[in-house]
Amino acid sequence: MTSVRALAAAVLVACLLPVGNSLAQTYPERPVTMIVAFPPGGADDATARMIQDPFQKALGQPVVIENIGGAGGMIAAAKAARAAPDGYTILQHQDALAAGMALYPHLDFDAEKNFIPIGLINTVANTIAGRPTLPPNNFQELLAWLKAPGRNAKIGHPGVGSFGHLAEVLAFEEMGVKVIQVPYRGAGPALVDLLAGQVDLGPISAVVAQPLVKSGKLKAYAIIGKKRFAGLPELPTMLELGYKKLDIDFWHMLLAPAGTPRPIVDKLNAALRVALADPKVRKLFADGGMDEYPADQETPEAAAALLKSEIALWGQVVRDNHIAGQ
Repeated sequence: MTSVRALAAAVLVACLLPVGNSLAQTYPERPVTMIVAFPPGGADDATARMIQDPFQKALGQPVVIENIGGAGGMIAAAKAARAAPDGYTILQHQDALAAGMALYPHLDFDAEKNFIPIGLINTVANTIAGRPTLPPNNFQELLAWLKAPGRNAKIGHPGVGSFGHLAEVLAFEEMGVKVIQVPYRGAGPALVDLLAGQVDLGPISAVVAQPLVKSGKLKAYAIIGKKRFAGLPELPTMLELGYKKLDIDFWHMLLAPAGTPRPIVDKLNAALRVALADPKVRKLFADGGMDEYPADQETPEAAAALLKSEIALWGQVVRDNHIAGQ
């Protein structure tokens, strides 16, 4: 019986391989839809549009961007997970995909089981920024201010489950201070209230914070990211300050529905690599406070490993802090 099953499995694999290979030989024959998991106006949409032109030129077919917001990016992910695994629907997502596995326990898809990562795109530097009237002028002064008896600092963030929210939760947990988290509907409204002094601190994109810090409209204390931001080189990273769990990045990656033939995934990965090597894209990334990944981290395997580790990291933060998706 075992030998019969083994023979049947071998025949099935033999039948499927040519199909995948033949699809890859002619792929793509029509436009590819790239679902972006957040509305226009943020780093997610900007990243997709920065790589769109060289990516579609490398593929030889148009790449159509479809923005789908809602539920911390989970609505977009669910749609992409249900798409045909033929390479014509792909998904651009970010840290929120990993966090969503714990934030939304009743999802009808699993980020690891229902997707094949195509490759990592970029990272985006973030600052721990403060209102202009905040007394501390550097990180050590900030830490002392936060730890003052009776202090209940208000932290404005872009929304429950966002990278800004969870990274700030992890940061203040590591710093050993208690704060009041104030959620907003996006980074824009959170920034407006921070500038107006309605909240004390907030996670602000480094490229957005840079001119505001230079003009004295904001204070900035540290970078949440694996390396310093060139636009604010005086700011140390949280890792440099001794917070090992904050050796993290806000990232974007491309994914395909599970079952997409590996030769097609490889074609998409190759096109992505061409786009990331484009000088115009690199300049746009640099101007936007973004960094492309090193060449040895642009493989599907590297993206899969990062996704797995991020699901574990953010899942622990969500559970430890009893955070629920909205």
